[in-house]
Amino acid sequence: MTGPTSRRTVLAALAAVAAATAAAPAAAAARPAVSRPTAPEPTVDNRFWHTLTDWHAGSAAGTRAVAGRRPGLVIAAPAGRSDYTDPHTGTTATWEYATWTSPVHRSSVPATEVIASWNAATPAGTWIRIELRGRYSDGTDTPWYTMGNWAAGDGDILRTSVDDQTDGRSTVWTDTFSVDDAASGLRLVSYRLRLTLFRKPGTGLTPTVHRIGAMASDVPDRFTVPASTPALARELPVPRYSQNVHAGEYPEYDNGGEAWCSPTSSQMIIEYWGRRPTAEDLAWIRPGLADPQVIHAARYTFDHQYEGCGNWPFNAAYAATYPGLCAAVTRLASLRDVERLVGAGIPVITSQSFLKEELTGAGYGTSGHLMTVIGFTPDGDVIANDPASPDNDAVRRVYKRSEWEQIWLRTRRYDANGKVRSGTGGVCYIYWPADPSPARRRVLRSLGLV
Repeated sequence: MTGPTSRRTVLAALAAVAAATAAAPAAAAARPAVSRPTAPEPTVDNRFWHTLTDWHAGSAAGTRAVAGRRPGLVIAAPAGRSDYTDPHTGTTATWEYATWTSPVHRSSVPATEVIASWNAATPAGTWIRIELRGRYSDGTDTPWYTMGNWAAGDGDILRTSVDDQTDGRSTVWTDTFSVDDAASGLRLVSYRLRLTLFRKPGTGLTPTVHRIGAMASDVPDRFTVPASTPALARELPVPRYSQNVHAGEYPEYDNGGEAWCSPTSSQMIIEYWGRRPTAEDLAWIRPGLADPQVIHAARYTFDHQYEGCGNWPFNAAYAATYPGLCAAVTRLASLRDVERLVGAGIPVITSQSFLKEELTGAGYGTSGHLMTVIGFTPDGDVIANDPASPDNDAVRRVYKRSEWEQIWLRTRRYDANGKVRSGTGGVCYIYWPADPSPARRRVLRSLGLV
């Protein structure tokens, strides 16, 4: 991204050129100017640590990197012990811990928002904490913000985001670091991530973290987004699941299935990649309920502070608990990026908000909803698996490209009462195999994900 100083340099150079042109002979001044298209400045920066080299580049206190087909970070020798009181159960327990801190990453995009995501295995008796500390554009630092206390299960701690984190200049809203006043010009120019791995004292247990990283972004405020030009016609064979068939089931997880768009979408793609929970995994679910794997996904994506299943990194982390799957939360620039992923065989879960009349054929409006883009028609319209459907057979939908791009990419919208609300600005989840094909790797690399 071109920074403010370089922009001023360019403007000064243009002014000098203009002055020289005015003083030149009339014949030379009359020559037509050459128009050169300029690429738009990037709005998203992705940085993920996941290779053996990456793990060795960080600062370790009690952790070590392990090699293999999928390198990871584990506890070698605990750095100490710490008490943790679970805010949702009131239980206090002592844990051994070890830490790893990433190198400072200077974002190519001075950011107003940062969303971390991670892939880890946490066997019973272990869990992890993910923290972020950034540097502002004025040279001062944020505190260490907790981006999640996470475990794959819920027998040791209840996975949770942490509220009431602010320094008066930025705030963590569930899963998103956000500069409080973007109009002030304050930005986050760099950050570090810190992992703390916990285990029960006196055991040889350890979590294994395979990926950790973040998406930093500065998406401009916009109510409208121009539609991109279609470039692909393809449909992927993604399983179809409706969240609404689970209405009223297990209300302790976000009031039941009518709120389970995120885990339902995640489960569709997990199964597209050939993974699913075992019969033993599903044994806790009452017999006779349809698609118990969706119920399982709701339980194990549930954020006990947010009291919902829509925590973006928690969904990615859940997907990555299945063997050989990677997952990340990011933002994309347009449906052209989604087309490239779908063209490589990778479906995309997108987050959007809209009024009923803004998405033809949906039949509802929502302040926030997740769907899975599985393809594109020859006309470029979006083929989506929409979990907000009455049954599984009705899940496949076709939505107008221009409407979809608008409701997904905008950052500002009007609600039914005419009040200005926020939009997600292109947020999505992407899940893929840990050993992607060369074509898939090329697309993922171009997006900064591998």
